[in-house]
Amino acid sequence: MSSVEYFVDCPTGTVEHYFADDTFHWSDEMFRIHGYERGEVVPSLDLGMAHIEPADRDAAGAFWDHVSTNKGPASVYASIRDLKGRVHKVLIHADTIIGDGEPVGVWGLVVDLTQSIHVDRHQLANEAVAASALSRSVIEQAKGILMGRAGLNATEAFEHISQYSQRTNRKVVVISQEIIDRAHQLTRQEQHQPRTHALLDLFRAL
Repeated sequence: MSSVEYFVDCPTGTVEHYFADDTFHWSDEMFRIHGYERGEVVPSLDLGMAHIEPADRDAAGAFWDHVSTNKGPASVYASIRDLKGRVHKVLIHADTIIGDGEPVGVWGLVVDLTQSIHVDRHQLANEAVAASALSRSVIEQAKGILMGRAGLNATEAFEHISQYSQRTNRKVVVISQEIIDRAHQLTRQEQHQPRTHALLDLFRAL
């Protein structure tokens, strides 16, 4: 089993934060790791930090400052206490989102290691970072397709993917890969209608 397959099957949440409007977008898995369902709370930095155990907050704060000031990717281990008081051991890996050569936000992956804590942490960290890079690439490709073909901006594209993920109860990275695969399939097929129209018909279903 590849590292990507391994982490796709684990409790793994994604988050995107955009500096311009200070918005945070959590995947459904991210809400559940913290003990919520989508719509119960509005994601924010303060909310996320409040769930991190006090002993880990300084490290988590330094990690966030590092990534959000465009100093490259970083990872941190932390303990998160969910809404029901259960403690989750998580690995958080994040990197800066670059737009037109400038940092515009932060993208992160949160892997719940609680059930796999007996596995070598170094191995898990390496696999999580690899999975994060590949997942980020897949999600960014899918967002790019939506932006190019449906005239959406980056935030709107991620919202479409996230909402479709919620409606179909499938992970964001799985939906993103499906968008890429179906878009490639449509462009290879002989269509009676223009290819762009065929792609837009696909995206309207999201």
